[in-house]
This record gives sequence, structure tokens and C-alpha cells, in this order.
Amino acid sequence: MKKYDYLIVGSGLFGATVGYFLKRAGKKVLIIDKRSHIGGNIYTKNENGIDIHVYGAHIFHTTEKEVWDFVNTLDNFIPYNHSVDANYKGEMYSLPFNMYTFEKVFGTKDPDEVVKIIEKEKAEAGITEPKNLEEKAISLVGKTIYELLVKSYTEKQWGRKCTELPPFIINRLPFRLTFDKNYFNDQYQGMPEHGYTRVIESLIKGIDIKLGVDYLANKEEYNALAENVVYTGQIDALFNYQLGDLEYRSIRFENEWLNQQKFQEKAVINYTDGDTKFTRIIEHAHFLKQYGDKTLISKEYSSTYQRGGEPYYPVNNQRNNELYAKYVELAKQDEHLYLGGRLGLYKYLDMDDTIIEAFKLLDTLGIKR
Repeated sequence: MKKYDYLIVGSGLFGATVGYFLKRAGKKVLIIDKRSHIGGNIYTKNENGIDIHVYGAHIFHTTEKEVWDFVNTLDNFIPYNHSVDANYKGEMYSLPFNMYTFEKVFGTKDPDEVVKIIEKEKAEAGITEPKNLEEKAISLVGKTIYELLVKSYTEKQWGRKCTELPPFIINRLPFRLTFDKNYFNDQYQGMPEHGYTRVIESLIKGIDIKLGVDYLANKEEYNALAENVVYTGQIDALFNYQLGDLEYRSIRFENEWLNQQKFQEKAVINYTDGDTKFTRIIEHAHFLKQYGDKTLISKEYSSTYQRGGEPYYPVNNQRNNELYAKYVELAKQDEHLYLGGRLGLYKYLDMDDTIIEAFKLLDTLGIKR
């Protein structure tokens, strides 16, 4: 008999959610994480009275009442409607594209007039089969909005020209013909009153956990402890990159404490011009209205991922998706290995998506929720 029924590699939202229900079902669980803290990329810490989103802004939003009710058993989620502005060379525009945006860009409050302008630009571009991201974006929103608010921001995010990016990266560019600044359309939106680390603490309460542990360096040792492994790390690293490296984008944060109550009017401001090297500025105090005599701002710089760095966003192009599928076939050879999370599934997941994916795995394991 092994000591544990399940070893969970990674203490992020996926691993912690799976661990919570496994423990509740009477299973013996060990969670390990290579970082020195729990929570993965949703880890928050409080400094100077402000809950800091250490790995970038995380806003919880969902259309699923089951998911919303579940997270509220973990901490009280305070209503928070996310609103984002874009700064283009000092001029501010509302995101996602809405009538506040169009009024400033096109000088009209008439939704029908906006549609005519955009349709005219699309017709003038004459793009019927987009060959790259630039052509796809123009075919969706026209040239003016593309050049102001899409082009340079996207190029900074991906580290490549939009003309060199495949069109399928953007299936749509949502815009609203209403004066609505709410960034998300989801019915349920909020922020945990005590930070996301409290959410994770609630999930893993009573579960054995080891931090600062490199699973891949001691795989045999840790596998020997449990009947099953739930792995939430990089799948190519799990198999020692034997089929090749999957691609990711990474992020570098430049943090600065300022001796003032506020730096900007919103939690997130995107910088959509090419001259500004960072993609956005986050001001953490806005999330829970924790205003005092200091504020923290974080500038985000998108960067190329290299082994040993922090992989944030999978690059889901055809080459990488096909390579990932091959790694999945390797993983299927071990009937006691389960993949999950943003890295294990190699796809971008919002937090509610992460919980839904955890629920799917629990269903597969026959664990009641």
C-alpha cells in the first residue's frame, strides 16, 4: 500500500480544487509545488494593506452559478465590475470597443453610423480570406480601430509582427454598440475579500503539502508515494522534451511603490502604442478599494519564454497543438497519470474554466461533488 491515493503536482487553482474534493471523498492526498508558496499564478500577498496580485491581475467572472456558489464557500467574493482603458499615445479609449470608444474615435453617438463607418473600412480593405492576424483584425473591426487599439498591443504580446501571426489567433474582436464599460459580460463577477491565497488555503485545509519541491528532479521518489498522479506542470518537461519544446509567452513585471493614494483611475490600463514597451499597468489597490498613503503599480512586459523561466501563455498554433497531442498520447500510456491546469492542458484558462476542468477530472475519477 502506498501512503497516498493521489499526488497532486502544483498547488494552483486546478490542483487545489481537485485536492479539496478528493479529501472530502476520503482520499489521502499530497500536494507538492516547486514554488515557495501556494496558489500558483493566482497567489496574492498583502503588503501595506494592499492585496497584491503577484503574477498579474486576476478577476473572477463566470456565467456558471454552480462555480460562483462554490468559490463563495471558500471566501466572500465582493462584487467587482472590471473596466479597462487603453492608452494610445496619451489618449484614453474604453475597452472592449464600445460606444464610448467609437464616439471618441469616429465622433458619433449613433450606433448605426458606427456600423456604416466600420463596414465601409472593411469593404475598402477588400479582405475575403485573411492570410494573417492583421488582415483578420481589419476584416473584423476595420483599419482605424485596428491601428489604434489592436496592432501594436498584439505585437508586443506575441513578440512578432501581426503580418507574421496566423489569423486564427483571434476568432473575434468583440465590440458593443452600447455605452457599457463593463469588460466582461458574465453575470457573476467579483474579488475574494481576503485575496486569492485565502481561497487556496480554504481548498487545501487538512491536506498534506510540501513546498519548494521539484517533482521532475525527484519523480520516482514522489511517484512511489501515491497510487495516482495529477500533474499540472508543463507536459513537455514531464517527458524531458523528448518530442520537442512547446512554445509559451512569458511576462516580466516591473513593480514600483508610490507615495500617493492613486496612480491611475482604473485597476488596469493597456498601452496600445508601439513606443511604450510594456503592455499594461496594473494598480493593485483598485481591486478591493484598499486606498492608503501608498500604492503599488506593476508594469507588464511580454517576453519570449525560455526553459527555466515562467511559462504564462501557451502559443496555440498548429505546430504546438499537434505536438501537445503527441505528448498526450505519451501520457495515456500511464493509466495512473492525469493532466490538468493551464500548463498540463496547454490552453489558456480563465479561473472559472480552471474550476470547470477540475470538475471534469473529478467526474472522470468518479468523485462526487
